[in-house]
Amino acid sequence: MLSRNLPLLINAQGIHWSQSRILAVASQLCMLLVTVIILTNIIITLGERRLQEDWATQRYSELQAVGALISDKVTFQQFRTQMFAKSELLKQYLALPSAENQQKLLSNWDTLVNNVPELLGIALYDPQGQHRFASTNDFGKQSLPSALLGTARNMGGNEIYTSPLEFTPINGQLEPYMYQFAWLENPDQSVRGYLVTYNSMARMLRSIKPAYSSEQAPLMMLDTQGLLYAGAQTNGNVSRLPETMGGSLKQSYPALWRKMSMSNFGQFHGDVATFVYLKVELTTQYETRREYFLVSYIKNDEIAAKFSQWRNILMGGATVLTLLTALVILLTHLYRLVQRSREFSIYMTNRLFDSDEGCIIASDTGRIVIANKTASKLLSQPIDELADRSLQRVLKMDDDEYALFLSQMQTDKEWRGELQLDANLNNWLAIHTRIEIGADDKRRYMLVTFEDITELKQIQQQAVLCRLLNDVPMASVLTDAKGLVLKANDAFNQLLKIEDSTALNVSALLSDEFNQQWPQIAQQLQIQGCWRGQVYVVLGHMPDQYLQATIKGHLDAAGELEYIHCSFELSEQRTLVRDNGSLVPKRSTIFNHKDDLERYFNNLSQKCKDFSSLLMIDISAEGMLSHMSDLGQLESRQKEVEIHLLRDLPHRYQMSHWQLGKLIIVLPDTNSDQAHYFALESLNKLNDNGLGDGICIGIASYQAEQTLEQLIANAGVALKRAKQTGDQNICQAYTRFDS
Repeated sequence: MLSRNLPLLINAQGIHWSQSRILAVASQLCMLLVTVIILTNIIITLGERRLQEDWATQRYSELQAVGALISDKVTFQQFRTQMFAKSELLKQYLALPSAENQQKLLSNWDTLVNNVPELLGIALYDPQGQHRFASTNDFGKQSLPSALLGTARNMGGNEIYTSPLEFTPINGQLEPYMYQFAWLENPDQSVRGYLVTYNSMARMLRSIKPAYSSEQAPLMMLDTQGLLYAGAQTNGNVSRLPETMGGSLKQSYPALWRKMSMSNFGQFHGDVATFVYLKVELTTQYETRREYFLVSYIKNDEIAAKFSQWRNILMGGATVLTLLTALVILLTHLYRLVQRSREFSIYMTNRLFDSDEGCIIASDTGRIVIANKTASKLLSQPIDELADRSLQRVLKMDDDEYALFLSQMQTDKEWRGELQLDANLNNWLAIHTRIEIGADDKRRYMLVTFEDITELKQIQQQAVLCRLLNDVPMASVLTDAKGLVLKANDAFNQLLKIEDSTALNVSALLSDEFNQQWPQIAQQLQIQGCWRGQVYVVLGHMPDQYLQATIKGHLDAAGELEYIHCSFELSEQRTLVRDNGSLVPKRSTIFNHKDDLERYFNNLSQKCKDFSSLLMIDISAEGMLSHMSDLGQLESRQKEVEIHLLRDLPHRYQMSHWQLGKLIIVLPDTNSDQAHYFALESLNKLNDNGLGDGICIGIASYQAEQTLEQLIANAGVALKRAKQTGDQNICQAYTRFDS
């Protein structure tokens, strides 16, 4: 310990670890730790990548072996099909097609199917390509390609046609298979029939699988379009791979497919796994090639597990090196701290008074000894005037308050308070005073710190004003887009007799009817921004009531619904049509599903149905769907048309989405003439707003005992006529019948 002639003012002037010293040590240790982690990760990554490359090289050679075996098996299957076509039993049947010869041939085929694992079945067709019989009911019902029949074929004689891979359901599961086609010809080369053998690719791969290095090694088979024919993963270990037969790798993993489509073989290092692929050619025949991809992969976690032993050694060595280096850093700082203790004490003293926090040191009687610049700035007084002044004047206390302050300092050794500097500017300071004892344990000092809390006071005042503004008799609640309550006032909690509505759903609190209407209300909020209407409420503590609801939506920057503000007031009962407990929906909703529209139509009274009409509106302009990129333009146009139609849609009419580019409007209690007038008026308004280009409307009227589906079909006929005429955009169909 260094000796000093003068006693220390406060304990902080002694030999201590300064904040800068602690930060320096911490930063060096952090830099050491980060450096070691980065280097260790680089070494581990390079080691794992080397292991991945070794695995990929080995797996590629295995794929080559599997591809050669598959090609040999397909060639052997062609030879076997040719042998079937030349068998004596088949020739006997073709010469004398009797039931006895057919039974012998089927028995022989069943024996062959049972003994050959990949052979699924054999079928025989007549010269016209019509099915005669097959060894199993799973095959033979399909029609043969016309290009392989008659004189138009390019193959024949002893040639065998091999089809591309296809799927067929067997025992409830999709089975990838290929069929081989043989021509049964007379000596004059006329066709006597066709023999087709069906071979399972999945069973073929399972028979080849023991040639792999591991039974658990994954193997997938895809065509040149990216469709999966074998090796679908059932546990979903690797994301973005097809999980079902027929899934498209092009859609689920575009990056991998883009790499595969550019070359016949190679490697692909993904985020989750490393892939090895190889294009194999099963057979080459006239004007066609049968090429498929064999794909295998290994998860990066498995590579990491294989490298775990070396990883543990590297991490152990890095840990020992880090601890030794950290010990050297700490010893170095300790040595420097002892050598520079006097400078450190001076630095601590200067730091206390040069910081951003206002500080004053006063005697235990309340006489100020010294103040820093920040305290002078906060108190708006020069430093020279603060020295030797009374702490009572600085804190603006009267005698009683100051006596209470000194009493608390004697008992608690600490005091906290607030000081308002200027009432007009509303400036506030937070004051913290505590007792500090000198290094000689004899002298006592007061250390007073100041903190500007003006902004905090302003925020508190604004919070009080918001609370007062929200204290109204109208029940109000703020929810998210799903209806989950974020904030509610006391009136809302009193209305529902609940203590805390947070984490509850406002759509489920009131009634089942309001809960069912909530998706349509949210849709209108996104389109129009506001919804007003009455809500039927079922509460246990009061009789069923009707609330007048005003709901406003707030959208985020992307145009999606973010917050919803709901206000509720008690109102008189409205007249509602109730059939079988169902309510006729409000006309301000747009149905997205056919089931909603059908429920609405079925709930209409028979009187409204008898004189109702239906409009089918096609909003797609000519040539708009010439390219897939026009879909977004069509969706935007459809949304604009919906908004303009909803704005003037009568209360009793109901709109629904039908297809992309098509809308349906149900017009209860409206005859065909009124419907035609409404369609003409709506089209004129759309033309005035620049949205009428390419819009066609079909009108149909309700007939006795007619379903909604039949009514929509009639409107579709009228829409086709409207689009065919060319000189008018509105047409009617099935609107006049003799009574």
